[in-house]
Amino acid sequence: MDRRNALYVLAGTAWTALAQTESNGMIYRTLGRTGERVSAIGLGGYHLGHPKDPNEAIQIVRSALDRGITFLDNCWDYNDGESERRMGLALRDGYRQKAFLMTKFDGRTKAATASQIDESLRRLQTDHIDLIQYHENIRMEDPDRFFAANGPLEALMEAKKAGKIRYIGFTGHKDPAVHLRMLEVAKAHDFHFDTCQMPLNVMDAHFRSFEHLVLPRLLEQGIAPLAMKSMGDGHVLKSGKVTPVECLQYSLSLPASVVITGCEQMKILDQAFQVTRSFKPLTHGQRAALLAKTQEVAMTGNFEPFKTSSVFDGTAKNPAWLG
Repeated sequence: MDRRNALYVLAGTAWTALAQTESNGMIYRTLGRTGERVSAIGLGGYHLGHPKDPNEAIQIVRSALDRGITFLDNCWDYNDGESERRMGLALRDGYRQKAFLMTKFDGRTKAATASQIDESLRRLQTDHIDLIQYHENIRMEDPDRFFAANGPLEALMEAKKAGKIRYIGFTGHKDPAVHLRMLEVAKAHDFHFDTCQMPLNVMDAHFRSFEHLVLPRLLEQGIAPLAMKSMGDGHVLKSGKVTPVECLQYSLSLPASVVITGCEQMKILDQAFQVTRSFKPLTHGQRAALLAKTQEVAMTGNFEPFKTSSVFDGTAKNPAWLG
């Protein structure tokens, strides 16, 4: 057994011990070294900006919280801030207490980061954010900018001291090499991230794989892996090789703390709950069968355009967001 597979076995054993399914049908896992207990399904924030009626998005958030989802995802730039505004409205009337609230920022300077944190707090109508993440770590220089003098980390440390934020992570969808460099630069600065968000899906396993290259490093370091793009914003499904249920089952079977999924309709949220209610980690044979079905189509990267094109690179299209 090679080092990576041995690590997966150990992580899987620990994950099984820490994962709990409660009577509401939701699975709960531990968020890395933080010790926080969070829902294995996280509600994606971007898709909350899709419904024409804001009340529909509010209903989705509240239904998710009422039924056992605790982890909420968002970002300062999603839908020009509308995703955060809608989530903030949903978190009124006692719902904030049910949520582990995460959002992201784009700033590459101390001033831009501080400003975006405060704006997110206002939109989300809260006095603190449980987890904030450095968004779109997609360029080789992004790790350097995070740790630079008068950079984001200085603003984050001040916000943490002020009680505005609790935990710090980073995200990215482009290339595992950029994530690995962030981990190297963080080590050089003696800094430990709490979380790391990245694509983890049946296509990723074959192409520029975060699962194979980054996930083992996170597990070694006690950094909570957050899975996103289990269906690649629908692109993975366009391959015709896998179903939405198979996509969720695959990502949930990985040693990730949370699988974040977008739910712009109540029926999609219902589907996520149906998967968790009957969830059992994929067997070796089931995993192998899914990977065999997707291998050929995955090798071009066509079904993961967030890796191979600039379509998903919001900060590249809007450099002013960086500060």
